[in-house]
Amino acid sequence: MPLSLLMPTSPIFSQKKLPSIYCKSEGSSFHSSPRINGSHAPSYPLSVSLSPTKSPCQLPSASLMTSQSPSSPLKYPLSICVPKIQLPFVADTKPYLVKGKRPGRIEIPTLMAVQLGLSAGTPRGDEEVRVEAEGYSVYCKRGRRGKMEDRYSAAVDLDGDPKQAFFGVYDGHGGSRAAEFVSKNLDKKVMAEVSKTGEDAAIDHAIREAYLTTDTDVLKEDLSGGTCCVTVMIRKGNLFVSNAGDCRAVLSRNGVAEALTSDHHPSRQDERDRIEALGGYVDRCHGVWRIQGSLAVSRSIGDKHLKQWVIAEPETKMLEINSEFEFLILASDGLWNKVTNQEAIDFVRPFCVGLDNPNPFPACKKLVELSSWRGSFDDISVMIIPLQHFAS
Repeated sequence: MPLSLLMPTSPIFSQKKLPSIYCKSEGSSFHSSPRINGSHAPSYPLSVSLSPTKSPCQLPSASLMTSQSPSSPLKYPLSICVPKIQLPFVADTKPYLVKGKRPGRIEIPTLMAVQLGLSAGTPRGDEEVRVEAEGYSVYCKRGRRGKMEDRYSAAVDLDGDPKQAFFGVYDGHGGSRAAEFVSKNLDKKVMAEVSKTGEDAAIDHAIREAYLTTDTDVLKEDLSGGTCCVTVMIRKGNLFVSNAGDCRAVLSRNGVAEALTSDHHPSRQDERDRIEALGGYVDRCHGVWRIQGSLAVSRSIGDKHLKQWVIAEPETKMLEINSEFEFLILASDGLWNKVTNQEAIDFVRPFCVGLDNPNPFPACKKLVELSSWRGSFDDISVMIIPLQHFAS
């Protein structure tokens, strides 16, 4: 197939005056020719054939030939004859560079498998978890340090009673295996211990035994790392709030924040005294108090290598739900390190108080986004429980 080449950047051609690249008939020439710098003008006729010699389909060849033109200052004006085939080059178009285009962003989907029912655990490695259910809402977001290590559990309608439930938030460290195990088993342990006593006065003891039994099971399973816990059991119009570590429960009492748990940090004087009495030591590293220069919490489930000093025994508080109790926030320290108790209550109230249909889920998400915007690198998990839903 014949080819015709035009080189707009060549000094032989001038784009502004480049003639049409079509010929009307064989052997015809154009009326005007592109100008050639006199110093580079050839002193001999030029003829170049661009037609392939071995092509099975022969078309008329394209040639470049010179002839005299009285209207051109060139000694050897240039005339081009090609077949009537339109070439992709447009004479009047200015040459341009094709800029590299950034390839489209590759979206890698993650499996969002939130298990609801007796125990709902945060799937490992997910970017976020969203749960909107009757009686509670949850939003968890992975931090910027690695895989998601936070977990939660939610068990409602216990023993067929819609006013009885168990909720928990678990902040894993050193991996997610301990938090995963606790989120799937602690509620069952608590219910088993409560069924043995049958008396509300002994529920705090039942919860303690459930925490310690679960801790023993984690050690037997030889699971790496550990987990902080905050749980609430709702039974017969009462709240039983427990914690081990720095996950926290905050109550809204007519819009006033009330912390129902106390964080277990080595800097707490009673915790420090207990650790030192057992032969351990507490020091401050980069502004954070740690046990044996390692863990920044003094109570947790798991942490086999520090079990001599880090205990799983929870602190439990019981309250009777009344008309002043609006909602309860359970959250990991990823929230509380950046957002104060009262700020959290103020953010949630417009979504939960004074509405015919409270919608706490957007409040969960806004709290997580606020903490992240303020610079939290940790996993952040927030659970909101409207308490009037469980009032007797």
